[in-house]
Amino acid sequence: MNIKNTTGVAGALLLAAGVAHAEDFGVTGGQTNVLLDVATLSAAASLDLSSVSPDVIAPGDLGAGSVAFGINSVDAPLLPTTFSYDAGLSAFSGTIEHTGSVFFNSDTVEVGNFTIAFDAGRVGDSRSGFFVESTTGIEAILFDIEAPSLVIADSSQLTIEANLLVSGEFASFLFDNGLASVDLTGADVGDARVSAVPTPGSAMVLGAAGLLAARRRR
Repeated sequence: MNIKNTTGVAGALLLAAGVAHAEDFGVTGGQTNVLLDVATLSAAASLDLSSVSPDVIAPGDLGAGSVAFGINSVDAPLLPTTFSYDAGLSAFSGTIEHTGSVFFNSDTVEVGNFTIAFDAGRVGDSRSGFFVESTTGIEAILFDIEAPSLVIADSSQLTIEANLLVSGEFASFLFDNGLASVDLTGADVGDARVSAVPTPGSAMVLGAAGLLAARRRR
């Protein structure tokens, strides 16, 4: 999931302030678990889950009905993960990339190869600034990630738990294609848990305080 150079403003502020980070860690593996509210998606958006691709783990770690996507390695030939962070996740950069697809409506609608990215411009209300983007099938930002209920960021693990909110982009797609009769922007349609495996990193970590700031506002 590719951060498209949207951390620049927050990063520049921290760097200008002379913030130094003693150690940062790079994500090298792990998985992201998702439990979608299939009843809400079916009733409000006419999306009925039909199948997943063979590389998707089902069920995932969030119980029956959940799925899990392996986090791509840093040397993956396609969509390598580039995410790095410091202890406490007070600063971070890069993206978390995944391989695998989910299909709806008798496999006629596909979303997959998901990117988790950060955009400071998306911070607001309960949104953390992180988002989930599909890069195959429907190529669009699907969900904004709500301010997390849990963040553990240290040398042994990166764990983030949060709700998934329908993005404005996905809400427009659903409405424009007759799949939803109302604007679903901001609707809570599931839970996500990022469980990433870190290793000490050497890349510069750009500051982006939106996630923790949004979490404090909850």
